[in-house]
Order: sequence, then C-alpha cells, then structure tokens
Amino acid sequence: MAPRPGKEGSIWRLIWKYRALYLISIPSIFYFLIFKYIPLGGSIIAFQEYNIFKGFGGSEWVGFAHFAEMFRHYDFLRILKNTVLIGLYDLVFAFPAPIILALLLNELRLVMFKRVVQTVVYMPHFLSWVVIAGMSVAILSPTTGILNQLLGWFGLDPLYFLGDNAYIRGVLIGSGVWRDTGYGTILYLAALAGINPELYEAAQIDGANRWKQTLRITLPALLPTIMILFLLHIGKFLDFGFERVWVFLNALNTENGEILDTYIYRAGLLSQQYSYTTAVGIFKSLVGLALVMTGNFFSRKTTGESLY
Repeated sequence: MAPRPGKEGSIWRLIWKYRALYLISIPSIFYFLIFKYIPLGGSIIAFQEYNIFKGFGGSEWVGFAHFAEMFRHYDFLRILKNTVLIGLYDLVFAFPAPIILALLLNELRLVMFKRVVQTVVYMPHFLSWVVIAGMSVAILSPTTGILNQLLGWFGLDPLYFLGDNAYIRGVLIGSGVWRDTGYGTILYLAALAGINPELYEAAQIDGANRWKQTLRITLPALLPTIMILFLLHIGKFLDFGFERVWVFLNALNTENGEILDTYIYRAGLLSQQYSYTTAVGIFKSLVGLALVMTGNFFSRKTTGESLY
C-alpha cells in the first residue's frame, strides 16, 4: 500500500491545482491587508490622549478613560439609542424586503416582462445617496412635493417629513428599502434558480397550490441563503452608514436622526477628538462581533447553517 502524502505536500498541490484562482485573489488580499488589517494598529490611540505631533509613541497613555467618558456622555447615549432603533427598523423592514420581492419575481412567467421588472428595480442601487437625498427632498417637500400634494387631495395638512424628528427614521429606512431592495434580490433569485423543478411538479400532482409550494419548497430551499445573509446583516447592526444618514440630516431632525457614524465624523474630524471617537469605533466593532458570534451559534444549533 502506497504511503499517504504529507499534509504540507497536499496543501501545496491543492494550491498549485487552483493557482489561477489564487492568483486573481492576490489584489483582494492586498486590499484587505493594506486598508483593513494594517490600520487596526492605529486603534491603540483609543487608550491614549493622542497628539498628532507626538504620535503613537509619545502620546500619554490613559487606559480605558475614553471608554468611560463614552458611556457618561449624554450625547452618546442618545445617539446609541437612535442607532439601535434605526438598526432594528432596518432589520424588521429592510431585510425581508428582498426576500419578498424575489419570491414575487419568481412567480412571473413572462420572461421579457420579468427582465424588465428586474432591470427597473435594480437601477436605484446605482444612484449615490446624494442623488437619493435630492430626490427625497423634492418628493417630500411640504410645498411642491408629490406626497404632500396627494395628502392635500384627501384634505390633510402638509407634513414636513425632513424637518420633523418624528419622521426622519422612517425616511431613512424607506429610502434604503427603495434603493437597495431590488439589488438585494440577486442572491435570492440565484438560489431560487437552483431548486429542482421536479419538486414543484410532484407538489402539483399532490394537489399543492402555489402558496403551499412556496411554504413547503421555496422557503426551505432559501433558508440557508437567508441565514447566511442574516448573519452578515446583524454584523453591521450598528454600522448603518455615514453617507446614508448625513445627506438627510439638518438642524430640525438631528435629535432622532443622528447615529454613531455621523457622531464619529462630527466629534472626531470636526472637533478633533481622535482618541475618543476611536474608542466609539472599537465599541461598534465589538458589538458587531458579539452579534455575529451569537447569531452564528444559534443558527448552527437550529438550522445547521453558519458562517464558520
């Protein structure tokens, strides 16, 4: 019986076999090393009273003082509440939207019509948030906006959606749903395309209607994809996006609209509190890591699907 090859030799043979794939992955590896991993070393300033003239080595070490200050600051607690609430709204309303849209698109039988609808719903994703904000201002204007004109036809008073704290969270979530739902269906449609058509034929023979086929065949087949994307989504729970919010903020809606990303920009870059905002960023990252690990554990126990 021939001796088994060593583990190290097997790894190198595997790498050589797929050398083309490893070669084209090199730019991505360098990107993450340079822009994601190497900058992590700068996180040390969260434990210092960082001075840009003294650098990392000459700045005074203060330990966890900035983390303590973070939780004592009234602004931080208010903004953390805003971020958590907006993250929950996004999870409840924005995450299921691509799944529902993918299921609806999957039911279309006219191929040309289906392609046209897919193209139309994909297009908003390629608009910048500045353009989205400009369109929203035009649509939601209390004087000329089409939405307020519709309210006027029903005898209702116009609403200043972007100038009222009560509406800003809904505007942020609604604009995100409109922009990204269509693009988010791509992975779900790919998963739907991989379902064996014979399963639907067998279900039809057994008398199952379209609704029962969706519940018994389509959704279980989508579950692994849904769980993986859900785990990735909760990892960004506190990372709603700076530009997505900043373009909508003004003096009238900051109370309920400001989130950690915009707070870091305002306190860190505008007020030059580099150490303090680095501590806030580390807090965000640790919360995201904890959520991913917790979600991954329960997903593996309940569905057998996990990121690792």
